[in-house]
Amino acid sequence: MIRRIQPVRRLAEALQALLIIGLPFLRIGGESALRFDIPSLQLHFFGVTLWMEEFFIVLSAIIFMTFLVVLATLLFGRIWCGWMCPQTVLVDFTRFVDKAAGKGLFSKAAALFGTFAVSVIAAASLIWYFVSPYEFFPRFVSGELGSVIGGFWIVLTGIFFADFALLRHRFCATVCPYAKIQSALFDRKTLVIAFDARRQDECMDCGACVKACPVGVDIRKGLSAACFNCAECIDACGRMMEKKRRSGTNGGLIGYFFGLPGEKGKFMRGNMLLVGSITALSFLFFIYLSLTRSVFDMTVLPGYAFPPRATAGGKVVNAFLLSAENRGKADLEIQVNARKEAEKAETGGIHVSPPHFSLRAGERKKVPFYVILDGVSKKGTTVPLTITAQPETDPRAIIKKKAYFTVPEEK
Repeated sequence: MIRRIQPVRRLAEALQALLIIGLPFLRIGGESALRFDIPSLQLHFFGVTLWMEEFFIVLSAIIFMTFLVVLATLLFGRIWCGWMCPQTVLVDFTRFVDKAAGKGLFSKAAALFGTFAVSVIAAASLIWYFVSPYEFFPRFVSGELGSVIGGFWIVLTGIFFADFALLRHRFCATVCPYAKIQSALFDRKTLVIAFDARRQDECMDCGACVKACPVGVDIRKGLSAACFNCAECIDACGRMMEKKRRSGTNGGLIGYFFGLPGEKGKFMRGNMLLVGSITALSFLFFIYLSLTRSVFDMTVLPGYAFPPRATAGGKVVNAFLLSAENRGKADLEIQVNARKEAEKAETGGIHVSPPHFSLRAGERKKVPFYVILDGVSKKGTTVPLTITAQPETDPRAIIKKKAYFTVPEEK
């Protein structure tokens, strides 16, 4: 008995659909597992919140994913298109549109209604990656979804409905840019679905493979850019060979091959090693940025509202403004210190006020603080300083910033 591919493929599609629709409902630490919050410009990623200033980490992840896709395409061809692409999955979920094409008006209307329902859900699931479903549904029920969210939902539903009802798998063959790029990434050992020309005499010329193909490709004529590796032709050919009692001759005539059937070549080749090395390096770079990420950051600005001044006791006071961010999930107690970059005989001790402040989880605020320098003998000078801020709970998350202390001239 010939093993069927489509049941396994349908299972993979169902799991992927469950993951995409269900992921926005998963919450970690009170936040969505994966969501980009537009008002705050923060990305919630499996318990970690990335601020806009940290989007270089997201950029490194995108670079890694780009090279990973190139490597996967070089090795396995259009396996993504046929097995995991959301476009393919959703079109397969609306197969009743194809089945209703040759039937009556009622069947066509029912198929279009079902397609519209799938489009509504697909559009909503995309919005949930920006607006939490736990916020989306209450606002929808109370009629407070808003014109922006509601407008996006309507537009996305219309786009998905036109795609699923009209273009369907032709989108993969004509519109999708990834399909155009893939032909440039293939080589002679890329995984493809092909007709085994060595067994040409076994072909019954039944045309089952062409009828099963969603885009009408005749795989017997060679590889086609329109083929998105759905493997429907493999099962169709296998069923016909089994039906005609020819399954004993190594199964169907169509199958997965690394390169064309019968061709020889090295699986480990130069381009694969090059792309694989770049992919590994980009992944290590992403891991490094992720591990060295600090939940605390700050910027030191001059306090222009309080000009530098000298006290009667010979001390000089400068005001600064510390702009601090707590990107973590826990409150922080921050210690602040200052030191002179080079010890000078004309200056004495140095201390700051206040020496510490609190920063709530996810808070961003500006904290005024003062640096006081004792025993300044030379007036009208500038003393370079290093301002240090350090969370008490994480000594490693220390931030150092340069600042300049101004000693005013005597009047």
